[in-house]
Amino acid sequence: MKIAVTYENGEVFQHFGHTQEFKVYTVEDGNVQSSEIIGSEGSGHGALAGLLAGKDIDVLICGGIGGGAQAALEENGIELCAGASGNTDDAVEAYLKGELINTGVNCDHHGEGHTCGDHEEEHGCGGCHDEEESCGGCHDEEGGCGGCHGCHGGPIIEGKNAGKTVRAHYKGTFNDGTQFDSSYDRGEPLEFVCGMGMMIHGFDVAVANMEVGETVDIHLMPEEAYGEVDPEAIFTVDIAEMPGAENLSVDQQVYLQDMYGRPFPVKVTDKDDKTITFDANHEMAGKELNFRIELVEVVS
Repeated sequence: MKIAVTYENGEVFQHFGHTQEFKVYTVEDGNVQSSEIIGSEGSGHGALAGLLAGKDIDVLICGGIGGGAQAALEENGIELCAGASGNTDDAVEAYLKGELINTGVNCDHHGEGHTCGDHEEEHGCGGCHDEEESCGGCHDEEGGCGGCHGCHGGPIIEGKNAGKTVRAHYKGTFNDGTQFDSSYDRGEPLEFVCGMGMMIHGFDVAVANMEVGETVDIHLMPEEAYGEVDPEAIFTVDIAEMPGAENLSVDQQVYLQDMYGRPFPVKVTDKDDKTITFDANHEMAGKELNFRIELVEVVS
């Protein structure tokens, strides 16, 4: 069996129609035997469904997806498991254990969901749900959001590596030396298309002019990383107007949907008997970040 996951920076990319890469897992006897990252070679649900069918993909795991994309996948005999988030390896392991929740079509608030890998129990759509239910509104987030979702036709920065697929190891730290992420710890370099907005701007700029084998240390101000904290991205709503919100707790990570039905991550920052407050700022917003980057390979 082959499982494809929409991929960006090690995480499940949240917009199927705009994904630039898939991580493909080969599974035998319920265990992952190997994995590889492939380019999307285009955009749009029809082209992407055809690409996956051509790669003999049996299952697609993704974040947000619309009805047209689901239909295209069905036509190609590909099982859908939408509404996933966080680390792609963890998402696949959850699917294989029957623990991953499929929200179905989640870009227009309709459709019934079920536990992927366990089709006996179904749950209806609604507002906010915990990890035991599917949802059309918001759901528990098992992992963080990726970097910047680039949808550009060409490189947005200059450099000899811009527009090329590269593989790089990195370690990220805060100014006090605390490590927040490391590809070395995962044992696998990060693969991405340089200069396409798939990474935070300062990281992209650094890699754009690096030589293979070179290691650089960079310090990024918030505007070069995840931006400053936006007060307007912190909002309070009445619990009565958001079904399921009563089950959420402070510091919980969930997804909400915007006016177009697209999922976006938020964090619960406050809650009382009548209202709940969400923060849609990236968890790294307003922070200065340090990276040690090693360019391992320029793939193409």
